[in-house]
Amino acid sequence: MFRKMRRHRQELTAEECVEILINEPRGVLALLGDYDYPYAIPMSHVYVDGKIYFHGAMKGHKNDAVQRHDKVSYCVMDKGVKNDDGWSYTFKSVIVFGKIRTLSDDDEKVEKLTHLGDKFFPTHEETVDEISRLLHRTEVFEITIEHMSGKIVEEN
Repeated sequence: MFRKMRRHRQELTAEECVEILINEPRGVLALLGDYDYPYAIPMSHVYVDGKIYFHGAMKGHKNDAVQRHDKVSYCVMDKGVKNDDGWSYTFKSVIVFGKIRTLSDDDEKVEKLTHLGDKFFPTHEETVDEISRLLHRTEVFEITIEHMSGKIVEEN
């Protein structure tokens, strides 16, 4: 169903893709937005147990798009390394295709928000404080991965 990578020599292994999803903090979520236009937004994520999680407000364009159409893609790039020529980079990217849903169970939301907060806040206590303060107005989204590919790009 999903296309094979055209430049297969540049393809990353599944393990390399997962490493990028674990270590990089942000990516771009692409949804089918209003009037069937693509809607791509930068998101902070966490990769847990083979799935990707985000948080956000309970209303807005993203929420509406998720409710209308559950197929999404998510792209993450590493920081890259500047090449010897002084201007070009070599970097790795991962594209995930999957289905997104909104978590409804508060215990599950707290668990995933804890993983997310612990990735970004300096201390676990700050994570716990933020969750207890904002859980009632925070949505948690989950992507179940159906296909993932990654590649290394050498600009020149």
